[in-house]
Amino acid sequence: MTLEKTSKIYVAGHKGLVGSAIWNNLKQRGFENLIGKSHSELDLLDAMAVRNFFDQEKPDAVVLAAAHVGGIMANLTYRADFIYQNLQIQQNVIGESFRHGVKKLLFLGSTCIYPRMAEQPMREEALLTGELEYTNEPYAIAKIAGLKMCESFSIQYGCNYIAVMPTNLYGPNDNFHLENSHVLPAMIRKIHLAKCLNEGNWEAVKKDICLRPVEGVDGNASKETILDKLAKFGIRPESVTLWGTGSPMREFLWSEEMADASVHVLLNVDFKDTYRQGEKEIRNCHINVGTGLEITIRQAAEKIVEEIGFKGDLLWDTSKPDGTPRKLTDVSKLHQLGWHHTIEIDEGIQRLYEWYLLGECNNHHAE
Repeated sequence: MTLEKTSKIYVAGHKGLVGSAIWNNLKQRGFENLIGKSHSELDLLDAMAVRNFFDQEKPDAVVLAAAHVGGIMANLTYRADFIYQNLQIQQNVIGESFRHGVKKLLFLGSTCIYPRMAEQPMREEALLTGELEYTNEPYAIAKIAGLKMCESFSIQYGCNYIAVMPTNLYGPNDNFHLENSHVLPAMIRKIHLAKCLNEGNWEAVKKDICLRPVEGVDGNASKETILDKLAKFGIRPESVTLWGTGSPMREFLWSEEMADASVHVLLNVDFKDTYRQGEKEIRNCHINVGTGLEITIRQAAEKIVEEIGFKGDLLWDTSKPDGTPRKLTDVSKLHQLGWHHTIEIDEGIQRLYEWYLLGECNNHHAE
């Protein structure tokens, strides 16, 4: 099924890390008829609001990039929110897409759907073969339900709904919140702040936390309050303390590349292409999206220290959880469907830090 340049495409979550990159990628390819609604304009948890939106807009295609996301600490703390909100968003958007005869739907999941001790690299067939990582089990179950909805609607009703499972993403519009962000942006911000403290650049510290307050503390607080708050997150002039041992292996994919892979699948892959024809049991139709390459968290942190130029020590709090030991994706299915990554981790870290600093400058001028 081919989408025309004039096709109306709804990108749910168009302001987020991946959604914004998908929006830009579609624009670059000449798709102008795009719809996006911010959370304040459309609450995807509200079934009636979502139904009314679909009644009104009648999109030809939907990209479901909206989700309730966060790092280990957030996943551990807000377990009910992660399962309830994600199930609700998926139920509403996929359900209304079906009710309105949407021609093509792309659902974005996560590689945390795989068993904690899945054989590495993780093939699509590893799904549901073992127990999940405890820290993000509620989120993973929601995402499994989402991909199974896509699979089941496509099998039963002949829909063209495809699910892609990205690996760890990072890039422009990333969330640098110290409590809820993912591993790379959190490390970049922590190491950046420690460097500012180390160099006695107090103005830069104040500017940073004015832009992104830490647990209600911003740049207007007293120096003592700010130092105490940063120390709570392991940020000190002489050192940065990160969670765990640093030994888990992680695969990182630049978000704009995830967007390119997603749009490639949206435009060029149909549901029938996602499984072997003639199979009695059609399952595991989702597609892994990643690089197929991995480094340890410690190696990533060391690359960031080098990029930022922090002169202090890198310490590890081994009383904190590590999360899954390895999460490397097998991307052979994606390669067979015609897409490969091009941005490697060193270039990605440099780009992300540049974007972070640029964001600070832009916001500073806007004040």
